[in-house]
Amino acid sequence: MNVLFYFFTALISFILAYRFYCRFIARAIGEDKNRPTPAVELNDGKDYIPTRPSVLFAHHYSTIAGAGPIVGPTLGILYGVGPAWLWVVLGAIFFGAVHDFVSLFASIREKGCSMAEIARKSLGNNGFKMFIIFTIVLIILVTSAFLSFTAISLTSLYPLDKLGLESSQSMLRTTVIEGQTMGIVGGIASTSVIVITMLAPLLGFLVTRRQIKTWLAFVLAFGICILSIYIGFNHPLSLSPETWMILIAVYTLFACGAPVWFILQPRDFVNVQILYLGMAAMIAGIVIAGFQGVAVTAPVENVTIGAQKMGPVWPFLFITIACGAISGFHALVSGGTSSKQLEKEGQAKVIGYGGMLLEGLLAVLVIITIGSSLHFSDYMTIAWPEIGKGNPILAFALSMGHLLNNSIGISLAFGTVVGILIVEGFLITTLDSAVRLNRYLFEELWKSTFDNPPAFMKQFWFNSGISVLLMLVISWTNSYKHIWPLFGSTNQLLAALTLIAVSVWLHRAKKSTWYTIIPAVIMVVTTIASLIYKLFTDYLPNMNILLITIDILLLGLAFGVMKMSISKFTTPEPTVKAKILS
Repeated sequence: MNVLFYFFTALISFILAYRFYCRFIARAIGEDKNRPTPAVELNDGKDYIPTRPSVLFAHHYSTIAGAGPIVGPTLGILYGVGPAWLWVVLGAIFFGAVHDFVSLFASIREKGCSMAEIARKSLGNNGFKMFIIFTIVLIILVTSAFLSFTAISLTSLYPLDKLGLESSQSMLRTTVIEGQTMGIVGGIASTSVIVITMLAPLLGFLVTRRQIKTWLAFVLAFGICILSIYIGFNHPLSLSPETWMILIAVYTLFACGAPVWFILQPRDFVNVQILYLGMAAMIAGIVIAGFQGVAVTAPVENVTIGAQKMGPVWPFLFITIACGAISGFHALVSGGTSSKQLEKEGQAKVIGYGGMLLEGLLAVLVIITIGSSLHFSDYMTIAWPEIGKGNPILAFALSMGHLLNNSIGISLAFGTVVGILIVEGFLITTLDSAVRLNRYLFEELWKSTFDNPPAFMKQFWFNSGISVLLMLVISWTNSYKHIWPLFGSTNQLLAALTLIAVSVWLHRAKKSTWYTIIPAVIMVVTTIASLIYKLFTDYLPNMNILLITIDILLLGLAFGVMKMSISKFTTPEPTVKAKILS
């Protein structure tokens, strides 16, 4: 089928959803456009900062996107273009965007509290402790998976002849491995990320302290983006995966303690320019290719092979494609940073619901790009090799290179580099934001555990250090193939538990909750099924003690939260009514 069918059907569906379903939810939860936000009332110049919508959207979107809406669909398309595309479109509209919007709204009404604190108000102290432990485990898993992806993508190599380049070319630096000349693709992204990070504080100072105009901020961000790519092509950095893991871990430890305006916001603002340009290039390539008659050639249905590689299409498609459809990690971003920077409550629709729909569109673009531009046999070789590690990010990048080459005429090598660049900046951003979020959660855990926590437990270096150390250890000892399935299950289960907590929160205020309860129940059943399946078919037979322990822990936490949720729904006394309606 022509690529335009998949693209325009998804695009029109997202537009209609934002126009009608999003407004319905805003009315149902009681959005007040004139209500002061925590960023205004609690402005401290560090964590609570009223931020321009364009800057905040860039930060929020780049943080929730990360590698998820690219890696997930790249892996999930194994089940076939049809199931992957359908889950992304319906999931983004009725599951993910609702989840992001209501979690952001609840956090705003609770003074920028994390979802763990909202769980305390909804489910009690025991619910808070269970939720926060579950969330900490999730963040450790997601940072471990993304650190592994970062090391792989920054060291990506590909045969020079398959990139359409002669040995005498000067575009890419090369290396010879077993007699074959390989193009150093990942090294360009390495240098680009370093340049952007080094210049981020300057942009942050100009935007936050000097209050330069938004259009000028965009021009400067675009200029930094182009400069970083230019330097990357001329001075690609090539290090071992292990070296990159250590360097990124050390950087993350220090960066997550800096004010958000210093590195986090400005770097996201620059990174999102690359993503915007990449998405625009994919859209242009898909539209042009569609008018040229290009069709999706990957199997529409491939569930048998998918089941052999990953497991049954249900539940594993729904945990493999998380970001792009629904992701519990997004609630941590909403309650951890975005709710503390939102200038007006009326902007929550754009940031929460709109941001998730744009991520869904990105996932759709990835599915169409891979499905139409990369031979399926090449896809299987790169993403699902019989021997050795797979590289799904490279599979996506090559697909983008072929798309842009066939439709617009951009060289295959340059398009592939652009594909790597789209992913890489957001891997680093997600690591930074996630460790910062875990710092908040550890601080809340100590406060709930001790009457007067020791002074060192209140220090950012201690709480950030725990997160960074565990992230490094898990990613160092396990490949992403071992981490991703468990991360996917816990990520989707967190989304379900977030929807449950917010549903109880709304229920106490006498608000309708069917739009949160239905996706919550579906995701609870799906994710618990995946955890049980993996436990008995993989972890126990192979006696993987670490994964067995995490799996059983998460199942116990999930059932515990569900039990308390049912109890709270049957309790008539409202506990948060004043918060929502006042």
